[in-house]
Amino acid sequence: MKKVIILGGSRGIGKGISDCFKSLEDYDVKSLSSKDLDTSNIDQVINFVEDANDVDVLVLNTGGPPAKDFFDIQLSDFEKCHNQLFVSFCYMLQKMKIKKGGYVFLISSFNIKEPNPNLVLSNSYRIAFTSVLKSVSKILAKNNITCINIAPGPIKTDRLYSLVDDMETFENSLPLGRAGTIEELGTFVSSIVENNIKYLNGVTINFDGGSSNYVL
Repeated sequence: MKKVIILGGSRGIGKGISDCFKSLEDYDVKSLSSKDLDTSNIDQVINFVEDANDVDVLVLNTGGPPAKDFFDIQLSDFEKCHNQLFVSFCYMLQKMKIKKGGYVFLISSFNIKEPNPNLVLSNSYRIAFTSVLKSVSKILAKNNITCINIAPGPIKTDRLYSLVDDMETFENSLPLGRAGTIEELGTFVSSIVENNIKYLNGVTINFDGGSSNYVL
């Protein structure tokens, strides 16, 4: 029985990933909501890590901070997001025992490559941890542990609806004429593990339906 821990697994993308793993045999899935584990609270993270070892699949996922104009961001906002999107994830990578042959997934955003000026907090800290994961992936590879950063584009979640005023018009503007679904993303992540795909280590995969303009 493989042990799977999914942060932010009660809704949105995290729930899509959780549901897909739960549909497979021989996976013990623990989905945590923000009420179960608030990654902006370092004390909670430390206590959680003490009891969370021998994990086969760790999905680092958390809701993004609200959209704000850069000059409206308060010091407390920076401090909260620093913990939520960066320090807590770094601590988990340091302290949690991932089993040999395991996986670490980061759910970030395609805005790490095309930063949205209204999402400065999300952009900056997700980019910072992406750099950490890339470096650590080379170390964990010695134990056949694969690290993959999934960078979603527009996915139908409450988060997307909060950022878009007219969903129908927005979806019509996308290359596929629609936003992605949490089921698509969940199936993609779980299929990597189920099929033991290991040679993607250290990569960032853009899951955006062709919405982005960058080449690499």
